[in-house]
Amino acid sequence: MLNNSEIRALVDERNEKAGKKIRDAELKKIPYMLVVGEREATEGNVSVRKHGHGDLGPEKVEDFIKRVNKEMEEELGGI
Repeated sequence: MLNNSEIRALVDERNEKAGKKIRDAELKKIPYMLVVGEREATEGNVSVRKHGHGDLGPEKVEDFIKRVNKEMEEELGGI
């Protein structure tokens, strides 16, 4: 779904605990992390984490796409 919105995404399929994956992503300065566990999958949400800001809570994928597109427009608005 993110690829259809022209948002580049990577899936961390390593056999590691979620905490380690989150720490690794923070060290790599990945802007956003979307965590999908059993609860999120059942509810149709993703848990959003932003680099430097921590957990932003659950969000619908469509709302996350809108958030990222708005941020990109604001960043690139002066170009």
